[in-house]
Amino acid sequence: MDSAVRDLFNHHDPHRIFETYRDRLYGKLGGPFPFRLAETPLFFTPTLRDHLKTAAVEIAGQLSRPETITELKKAIPPHYDAPGMDALPHCVQVDFALCHDERGELVPKLVELQAFPSLYALETVEADMWASALNEVPELKRDWTCFFDSREHAMSLMRRSILGGNDPKEVALVDYQPEKQKTSPDFTATKHLFDVDSVCVTSLIKEGKKLFRIKDGKRIQVKRIYNRMVFDELEVKKVPVPFEWNDELDVTWCSHPNWYWAWSKYSLPFLDHPAVPRARYLADFKEAPIDLDTFVLKPLFSFAGSGVIVDVTKEDFDRVPMELRPSYLLQHKVQYAWTIRMPGAGENDDLDAHNAVKAEVRVMLMRGSDGEALEPLLPLVRLSRGKMLGVDQNKSAETLWTGGTVGIW
Repeated sequence: MDSAVRDLFNHHDPHRIFETYRDRLYGKLGGPFPFRLAETPLFFTPTLRDHLKTAAVEIAGQLSRPETITELKKAIPPHYDAPGMDALPHCVQVDFALCHDERGELVPKLVELQAFPSLYALETVEADMWASALNEVPELKRDWTCFFDSREHAMSLMRRSILGGNDPKEVALVDYQPEKQKTSPDFTATKHLFDVDSVCVTSLIKEGKKLFRIKDGKRIQVKRIYNRMVFDELEVKKVPVPFEWNDELDVTWCSHPNWYWAWSKYSLPFLDHPAVPRARYLADFKEAPIDLDTFVLKPLFSFAGSGVIVDVTKEDFDRVPMELRPSYLLQHKVQYAWTIRMPGAGENDDLDAHNAVKAEVRVMLMRGSDGEALEPLLPLVRLSRGKMLGVDQNKSAETLWTGGTVGIW
């Protein structure tokens, strides 16, 4: 965290700055949002920014080895194995807890990863609105950015990845009831930045190998799917998808649905990196380890933190049936640092739940055409004072400075 900028922000009426940001964000995308907006961005130092960027690239590089991908494909359920899987995913999210190392410096520790789209467009607009609000304070006037590379490069890469060379009207952001999803502000931002419509999967029409949608009474062929469908939601709600996942379809994907399974928590035991806590499949344990309290229990395929047990007991371990244990992971806990000093906290005060918040940073990677490498684009940030960092676990209006935000520098 950039402590000098943090002190300036905290001493220049941060609530007023936040209200300016929030009002402009809602004015651009509509509001209120279905999740809590944190009252501050995370101000990165160049060192922390580069450390996050490097760790994410190195982790993606380990998973990109052909022999590793061959093993990871075993996670794809046969009835979900879609044709046309590409060599690498278009979108990858690498989530890091911010922790202290032995010297007291902030370092990233991997929490999880997923080869699935995330809030690329929303974070871009959020960063723009924070920059606009901050630049009204003379002491905070800067050339603020959220992009690891130039803005022009990032916007070009997002456009090429999402559109895949198609006309925007031939691309559909597909989810189930997109207007009701908590990610709906990102869908609005995607329309704003790239002119791509959100479409409910149940409204797609399949004819032979082609998919169509109806807009303004006209049939439009869908040639590319910006895939926001979460499989566990589709299964739980028994959503009538108008095609079989094994079908040969005349569509391309961003990202191809098979990557949801292959690059997921299932991949964590394959990683060997200083930023990655040790993880093992639950099926690898014949009995509960004696240091069970040092682990987190996670289902391999769940969304938004559902099913995660932070304080694992032997009863939790024993409760998972033997036949389901290959679908669970035990991962060593990480100790989140109290990262952001709140207004009113003295410079020499020890930071805790009363005067600081913890942070989790999602490094969001993308690639463009086949043959291009995955690149880190920008960071999404979640703030919390509790044990879980997701926006679903930080909803209370009384819990100030928690929720979703963006990292800037």
